[in-house]
Amino acid sequence: MSTTSLPQVTIYSTAVCPYCVMAKNFLKSKGREWTEVRVDTDPAQREKMVALTKRTSVPQIFVGDVHVGGYDDMMALHRAGKLEPLLEGTPA
Repeated sequence: MSTTSLPQVTIYSTAVCPYCVMAKNFLKSKGREWTEVRVDTDPAQREKMVALTKRTSVPQIFVGDVHVGGYDDMMALHRAGKLEPLLEGTPA
């Protein structure tokens, strides 16, 4: 499978967020890249994130159009065996 067909991962984050770092390290361990949207430096992006997720905490992680949630949500999906198919573009 070519990487161009994989859904894009987007992480809304801040500079001093340990869960953001853990989420990025986990995705890196999966060989995935992501687009990082810094909400601490761009208030418009924070507003967009809150509008999309109804949450104010970071990270907020999207795989394609699917809102995964925060780091704990992502790890719960991983433990349930549902994150990898999502990352591969074949949701269970």
